[in-house]
Amino acid sequence: MESRDTKTGLPAAPGKSPTTSEDGIALLLVLWVLAILTVIVFSFSYMTRTETLSALAFKRGLQEKFLAQAAVERGITEIFYRRMNLNNPAPQEGMEVWKTDGTPYSTQTDNGRYTVAITDETGKVDINQIKDVNSDILRNLLVNLGVKKEKSDIIVDSILDWKDTDDLVHANGAESDYYESLPHPYKAANADFNSLEELLLVKGMTPEILYGSDEKQGLIDFLTINAGTSQINALAAPKEVLESIPGISPEVADEITSLRESTQEQANIANIQGLLSKVPPPFNAFIAARGDSAVFSIRAVGYTGDAKTGYAIRATVMIDGSDSYRYVYYKSPAGFGTGVESDSRDSQKTQ
Repeated sequence: MESRDTKTGLPAAPGKSPTTSEDGIALLLVLWVLAILTVIVFSFSYMTRTETLSALAFKRGLQEKFLAQAAVERGITEIFYRRMNLNNPAPQEGMEVWKTDGTPYSTQTDNGRYTVAITDETGKVDINQIKDVNSDILRNLLVNLGVKKEKSDIIVDSILDWKDTDDLVHANGAESDYYESLPHPYKAANADFNSLEELLLVKGMTPEILYGSDEKQGLIDFLTINAGTSQINALAAPKEVLESIPGISPEVADEITSLRESTQEQANIANIQGLLSKVPPPFNAFIAARGDSAVFSIRAVGYTGDAKTGYAIRATVMIDGSDSYRYVYYKSPAGFGTGVESDSRDSQKTQ
């Protein structure tokens, strides 16, 4: 008997039953629905996972920020403690006076840790005090940080041109005519720098040179606009700054930093002054061993768990009296390479 289509009444196609055709269409529809549901499920799962990870990252970031803020406050506390106990002949264990030469200290907390380093601003190179006569100090500092000599000559000469009031151009420098030829033109300041970040406007300077990276410290860690003097304090200068002064070899710089390791810093002034006597003129006028100033920079980084990177803050505080201070600079987050964790040489537990 001839097979007919149940809907049309016409003879069915040879070798194909109406039931099989309908089952095939239904199967395809089921597969499409399953595919769509699978995509929806995976999308929802991915979105949920992303939001969960984002929430965890946000929480971790807040914890690191609060730890860094705590580190800044700890640094300020240690500055006041140092001013009261610098010449204490026998400090109790755990109550040692912190150094102000950039030595990093690490403190463990219940849910993380922080590192903090304090530097007396007179231990840095004040870029507003750089003149032709002492510009080699800045050149050497750049070279010691890995900048090629040709590049360092451009940067230093351009810094000199940026802040002088004339339109004369140093051999490798730049004045307003150069900056006005850039795609986004501007003029040279012809005045002192208002911030270290202003250096990014100077010919030759790059964020990598200024801020550094996770592998190395940037130039910003060794510069200041707050010292108010061209004479670098050998009792506070980081080793990199000491080595940039003509006449101070790496060996002499090591000897100076070793003498500063003593808890009785002031007792070693005579020995350090003896080492500085070997510095030739005119650079001997730009280095001295003297007591603390009233302006300090603080580099603080907060970490959670075993993280290798954290939240960084840079701050500069001016001590106004025996119990008061004010911020003259505060950057949160500090951005590029902090250099605190990588060269940690000391640690201190919370009290």
